Formats: sequence, C-alpha cells, structure tokens
Amino acid sequence: MLTRRPGKFWPTISALGIGAMSFTDFYGPTDSKDTFKILSCAMDHGINHIDTANIYGMGLSESRIGEFLSTLDKKDRQFFNIASKGGIKTLPGGPPTFDNSEEHLSRELDKSLNRLGLENIDLYYVHRRDENIPIEEVVETLLKLKKAGKINQFGFSEISPASLAKANKIHHVGAIQSEYSLSTRYPELGLLQKTRELNTALVAFSPVGRGLLTDSPPSKEKVMNIAFLKTNPRFLEPNLTENIKAVRKFQQLAQDYGLSSAGLAIAWLLAKDEHIIPIPGTRSVDHLKEMIKGTELKLTASDVAKIEKSLPVGWAHGDRYSVAQWIGPEKYC
Repeated sequence: MLTRRPGKFWPTISALGIGAMSFTDFYGPTDSKDTFKILSCAMDHGINHIDTANIYGMGLSESRIGEFLSTLDKKDRQFFNIASKGGIKTLPGGPPTFDNSEEHLSRELDKSLNRLGLENIDLYYVHRRDENIPIEEVVETLLKLKKAGKINQFGFSEISPASLAKANKIHHVGAIQSEYSLSTRYPELGLLQKTRELNTALVAFSPVGRGLLTDSPPSKEKVMNIAFLKTNPRFLEPNLTENIKAVRKFQQLAQDYGLSSAGLAIAWLLAKDEHIIPIPGTRSVDHLKEMIKGTELKLTASDVAKIEKSLPVGWAHGDRYSVAQWIGPEKYC
C-alpha cells in the first residue's frame, strides 16, 4: 500500500483510508459481518486510517469498529489510525443543530472512546462549526482534550480556509475534512492551497462522488431507497441522467488504464497533492480492492490533464448539497 505523511505531526499512514459512514445503513443495508470483512481486507492490504463519527448511525459505526478491534490482540489493535468527530446535535423532527462547547465535545468524545473501546484516538474533528462559539475558543477546548491524553491531534470538517487560518494561529490544525473529487472541485478554490501552506492534512470524503464516479452509478431505483440521495440535487432528475451520461467518457478512460472508474478517481486525487488522504466508504470488499488498485498507479501531469479533460471543472449537473444539506458546511467562494 502506498503510504504518505500528510501533515506536520502525522505518522506515516496508508494513502487510502476508509470512511466509516458505510458501516451503517446510510447507503444501504449492512451489518457487523460486512464491517468486519471490510476492516479485515483493509488490514490485509495495509490500509490503516479509519474515519468515523458519533453521528454515523447514532454511534453504530463506532460500535462496530469497536467490536472488530475487540477481536484483535493488543498489537494488532494498534494497527489502525482512528479519527472520529463530534459537534452535531440532532433534534427530532428538525434540522441539525451544532454544539462546539467544551461540555458537549468532551462528553461526546468520552462516548466515542467508550464505543470504540479505546482510551485515546489519533484524530478528533469538530464535525460542524457552531457559529455561536469563536473557533479560537473551540481550539482551546480541543487542546484540553489533547492535554488530557484523549486525542493526539484535532481537526475540523467542512470549514473555510479563513476559519482554518484563524484556528491555526492558536495551535496547528492536524486535518481538514472536505468533500473532494472529480465531481466536487470546491477545495481547489482556496482550501487545497491553505492546507498545503499550513502543512495540514486534507482528508477527502466522497472521493468517488457518492457513486457517480464508478462503473455502476446509482440507478433511479437505488436513489429512491437512500434518504440522503433522494433529496440531493445531483441525484434528482433530470440531473441524474445527465450525470450518468457525462461520466461515460471517464469510464472508458479508466478501462484504458486498466482500472475501475472508482480506482481512477482515487488515483487522480492522490496525484493532486501529497497531503491528500481519500476516505471512500464501501460495503463491498470487491469495491475496496478496486480502489486499492488505484493507489498503485502513479499518474503523470499528462495523465491528470487527460482525466480532467474527460470530466472538466463544472461538469456535474446540480449542486453537491440541497438547501437543507448545506446547513453547517462553511461556504467560502
């Protein structure tokens, strides 16, 4: 497995991580057995970064990871570099709300550690910013958790380059998580540059475009059975049909490289910068192996240009989020 050291205080980790939202039913039915298969395959191939959150399945993702870790001996439990998140509060029947207070983050971290069966995790993110609390104050809270020995590094998910700069003045920020793929190039408008400048890892979620950048994009029928997708603009008609049509040239290009479309999407991201760590989520060992193969191809500048010609900036039909889904992420352009 290709490895890299994506940030100032990071250990050397696998260039490909795993997004553990897929360890819940978010993208379709799954169970502990499926999770165990994915994590076993990850170990077999040297993938050691797992990214989860307290909100994924309301603790279910963390619990399943914890169950798997409990089956390993002490040495193997140390194989994984684990990240989790806190800061999103859900209220029944209403939109998400956010709490970055010291009391909330500390309490939720303790719950996450308990579910994972750990006393310390490698990286703890603020999942969404709470506008009522200055980010500098949130950093001070995270530093207390670090000094208590509960976390090694901290980061933020879906914040702007300006917010990152503010936070970094208080203490180095280990990672920023953002959606980044051939279908979502938004980080290139400042976040990619700022994370590189500050030696902060850029952890790219949804690197295969929530399935659009695969050999079998979600069908209309599948979309209607997934709550998130059936309200997401890119998966609503007529956008879905247009997007499936748009990726055909990319799918053919992937075949020319001897890869699946998902594999080529991963190879492209890894070629964009050394501090990027893609974290695809999957419920399929076969799909994971396809993406692993993408880490084995080192693209040249000419290759990258060819790929971007097949899917140029702005090709996707529809926004990456609906109005409701945009509650929380910081817009910066």
